[in-house]
Amino acid sequence: MKNKINVDILVPSINETYNLFIPVNKTVGEIVKLVNQAINDLTDGEFPIKNDLSLIDLYTCTLYNFDYSVKNNKIKNGSRLILI
Repeated sequence: MKNKINVDILVPSINETYNLFIPVNKTVGEIVKLVNQAINDLTDGEFPIKNDLSLIDLYTCTLYNFDYSVKNNKIKNGSRLILI
């Protein structure tokens, strides 16, 4: 799977962590929308669809640029991210 990486995404508002494979060629904005929709479906709407979510590195608190690809944001296999 050279075109996907495995990351953990922490969602503090529902106190859950998800382990996901995400494509490296998609933008962070696209990933946030896909993850938001998936979590909304998994929680039966407990986590609402939002347009103002951000993806942040858990350890460095780096806010990732929505317009850059996962690869260009230097998100790597095993990264731990926060969706807020």
